[in-house]
Amino acid sequence: MTCSADRDGVPAPAGFRRLGGVVCGREYSLLIDRRAALANLLLLAAVLLVAVLALSLCSITLSPRQALAGLFGTGEAIHVFVVQELRLVRLMAGLATGAAFSLAGCLMQTVARNRLATPGIIGIDNGATAFAVASVVGLGVGLAPPPMALAGAATATVVTFALACDVGTRGYRFIVAGIGVGAVFGALTQLLMMRVAIDVANAAYPWTVGSLNARNSEALRWLLIGLLPGFAVALRLARALTILRFSDAIARGLGYRASACRHAALALSVTLTALAVAVAGPVGLVALIGPEMARRLSSPRGVPLTAAMLAGALLMTLADLVGRLLLAPIEVPVGIVTAIVGAPLLLWMLLRPEARLT
Repeated sequence: MTCSADRDGVPAPAGFRRLGGVVCGREYSLLIDRRAALANLLLLAAVLLVAVLALSLCSITLSPRQALAGLFGTGEAIHVFVVQELRLVRLMAGLATGAAFSLAGCLMQTVARNRLATPGIIGIDNGATAFAVASVVGLGVGLAPPPMALAGAATATVVTFALACDVGTRGYRFIVAGIGVGAVFGALTQLLMMRVAIDVANAAYPWTVGSLNARNSEALRWLLIGLLPGFAVALRLARALTILRFSDAIARGLGYRASACRHAALALSVTLTALAVAVAGPVGLVALIGPEMARRLSSPRGVPLTAAMLAGALLMTLADLVGRLLLAPIEVPVGIVTAIVGAPLLLWMLLRPEARLT
């Protein structure tokens, strides 16, 4: 790859670097947003650092070198067991669920043109949780939580849209309708929990508030399978999503099918949320904090999908680590930690005169 400006004398736009090259006889040119690239690199470095700490710290403390040796199976047997059997799956669950929640939030906020429109706030998290709990402790059906969580998320979305009527995903009527739908599904979850034995309810409670301790290995497999193609679809929609931040008339004038793009982004957001809820429960505020962090660090020229995923993975893993260490040996569920951090941010955004995306 070489800088195209060196060949044709045309400089890259301000804030970008143009890379070009010849592949199979065809010339290609790529514009790289410098600020976005730097933000992604910084977030990736932070994710790797927190991941090493998550593998190292807990009831048995390992040095980073011991943790990495255990990760690759070259350390002492006890270190390999602790890292690979006890901590690695939990770390993968934290990274995957955080990335899924944050990407879903970024998509939903962009489509709604409102930073408050996250899956947790508009009731999708609670809908997925209610259906998943129903399959396990309420109705005794044999379906696995991922399909039930997906059904619940889709149901909550349809109901919210029906109540929002003609305003679609725009305006605060959509947000208020979603809050009401979420409250109903939250009450349904509590009602289902009351119908089971106290031991079963106590075992299920950490998951209902958001926890990586009671993760479902089958649900994690579903999430890992769905996350990579979901991210690829999001990147495919990135340019159209950038245009959707403006009016539909502008999108149509530029040749984009605004309605089709919006429906695809909403479907992807609902799917990612359902898969993440099936693993960790309703850790909804990650979908609020992650995209906001990504927007602050990244460039305002586009939709920070990659940065949002990395920020969500960082937040979820860090919150889980804090929950494990803060009151050790008592473990604080990750959903409670993110709520403590995210609630002040939510209040700040609610008190702002304008919370729309610009």
